[in-house]
Amino acid sequence: MHDLAFHLLLFLFLAAFIAGFIDSIAGGGGMITVPAMLLAGLPPLETLGTNKLQSLFGSGSASLAYAKAGHVDLKSQLPMALLSLAGGAIGAVVATVVPGDVLRAVLPFLLIGIALYFALKPNVADLDRAQRITPFIFGLTIVPAIGFYDGIFGPGTGSFFMLAFIALAGFGVLKATAHTKLLNFGSNLGGFLVLAWYGVVLWKVGLMMGVGQFAGAQLGSRFAMKRGAKIIKPLLVITCIALAIRLLADPANPVRVWLGF
Repeated sequence: MHDLAFHLLLFLFLAAFIAGFIDSIAGGGGMITVPAMLLAGLPPLETLGTNKLQSLFGSGSASLAYAKAGHVDLKSQLPMALLSLAGGAIGAVVATVVPGDVLRAVLPFLLIGIALYFALKPNVADLDRAQRITPFIFGLTIVPAIGFYDGIFGPGTGSFFMLAFIALAGFGVLKATAHTKLLNFGSNLGGFLVLAWYGVVLWKVGLMMGVGQFAGAQLGSRFAMKRGAKIIKPLLVITCIALAIRLLADPANPVRVWLGF
């Protein structure tokens, strides 16, 4: 366990609070917490493990808030959450032995594509539309696949769930957001269990940040439920673009390494 000064702990708590607020609405909280932990001096592997722990509080908090307001039925969605958990666990195992260079190279462009989809598609709103895939097939294929991605890499998972729910399941924006948080909780839990088994979780830091995540997610989910698609859609676009820029700005990004700049 790294002993951190009080000002660094406060910094991480505030970062987690802000991340929880943003993540409960549009996803992408990891783009705040992961750099914050690295900046505070935490080792990279412990940062990933600890981030899974504190993320559980944010996605769990948001799931409870949306369920309490009637936007998601936790009991009926439990099978999908378990499939997401399984995908996240398998992905985390694979992540310990397989380098993620291809994912890091492709992800920024996928995020830009998602941002353009939501920015340019005029009929993305809070109303449900026709399904393009049955719930059974959706749960059996799309959910564990995105959960697997969360376990093996992670950034943008919420955006991918949102896109899948809206484009394939026919959900409105607010309903998609509510269901995304539950499945994100499942994939977070799957990845966390594996990383905790490998002993790369800093418990005190993760639990302290978890309190910040929980509070931020409560505030963010309530804000999203009041404003609906009017706030979720633009924030999702901004979050995807910001995450893509941050990934491409990293000197270690495979695209920059391959191109030599």
